[in-house]
Amino acid sequence: MSRVLLGLFICLIPQLAVADSLNSGDGAWLLTSTALVLFMTLPGLALFYAGLVRAKNVLSVLMQCFALTCLMSLLWMFAGYGLAFGDGGDWNAYIGSGQIMLSGVTRGSMSGTIPETVFVMFQMTFAIITPALIVGGFAERMKFSAVLIFSTLWLFVVYVPVCHWVWGGGWLSDMGLLDFAGGTVVHVNAGVAAIVTAMVLGNRKGFPQTAMPPHNLTMTVTGASMLWVGWFGFNAGSAVAANNDAGMAMLATHISAAAGSLAWMTIEWVKHGKPSVLGIVTGMVAGLGTITPASGFVGPVGALCIGLTAGVVCYFSTQIIKRTFKIDDSLDVFPVHGVGGILGTILAGVFVAEKLGGSGYAEGVTMSSQLMTQTIGVVATFVWCAVMTLVLLKVTQALVGLRVTPEVETEGLDLAEHDERGYNL
Repeated sequence: MSRVLLGLFICLIPQLAVADSLNSGDGAWLLTSTALVLFMTLPGLALFYAGLVRAKNVLSVLMQCFALTCLMSLLWMFAGYGLAFGDGGDWNAYIGSGQIMLSGVTRGSMSGTIPETVFVMFQMTFAIITPALIVGGFAERMKFSAVLIFSTLWLFVVYVPVCHWVWGGGWLSDMGLLDFAGGTVVHVNAGVAAIVTAMVLGNRKGFPQTAMPPHNLTMTVTGASMLWVGWFGFNAGSAVAANNDAGMAMLATHISAAAGSLAWMTIEWVKHGKPSVLGIVTGMVAGLGTITPASGFVGPVGALCIGLTAGVVCYFSTQIIKRTFKIDDSLDVFPVHGVGGILGTILAGVFVAEKLGGSGYAEGVTMSSQLMTQTIGVVATFVWCAVMTLVLLKVTQALVGLRVTPEVETEGLDLAEHDERGYNL
């Protein structure tokens, strides 16, 4: 009898081990976070961007965000996940390998305390929203075919390698770069790609002499509000657990968003005499983007300082890009996301200090050495993204062309590219 019981116990050991490794609380939070991040793109970012363009281009922006969501999902399944998070062997410092078509990702495979399927899906939403953010740089003037081809190439050549460097065990991860939820991977990448694309395409017809105000700020505010809610999944979900880091990331995210909104609104109020709705929601996005890399590492006071700084710095960045340099980054992707990502990644190296309320430096790391690591991460991402984006735009130009004709731009992309109108009034 004792031998039978011993045999049964031995047979149950693997199952007990699997049960112990699976944390249902962590899994439930990551499932929720995944839905929240997808909610950021569809409908959040799509509505936010669509309201900012002119009425004749509203459907084109919605279409681009929707189509990119579908396309990036399949590309991530095909090879994106494996290249970003797979073991690259001798090349692991730079790129992963394996898991084509998610081979090896089974119902029972685990990533830490959560099912690997959930981790794949969570990271897929990041791979979706990053190319979608770039849409704001070329809105109202890029061919739909060019958007799809460029975004496909960009995912594999730019996003996937940087993702592996930072989160997949690559060289920036080994250096100790602090990027909790995507300051470099998402925001610097998207911001740099957007401004490079804007410069290659050239300004919209009439810019900057002709005013091109948002056609539907109600839509923009609705989308912005969805972004704020969805961002909790973006940042707090990046703890990949329902733990103290997730709680602090959520609190820091909210504080920074509120501070960025009020800082931007106040500057506009002082400079122009009236606070604008567009200003307060853009300040919110600046606060959210800037806290992203630092969210799980800093405390409430650090988040407040980062949010206030984001509102001020990103506001003046938009003025410099459009009025001084006259670059038509249509929806301010670089001055808000790019500058915010750079600022937040650098400030993470400051406010992570335990004396400033942060989680503290790793053993043997000082503020100066951490700031050097943060700077290297920003510069490497900036340079790689800028150079590769330029190359990919040239490739896309050779394949299908980049920009619609002047006649199409005048008519609007909704009718010319999709044979539909956003409004039939």
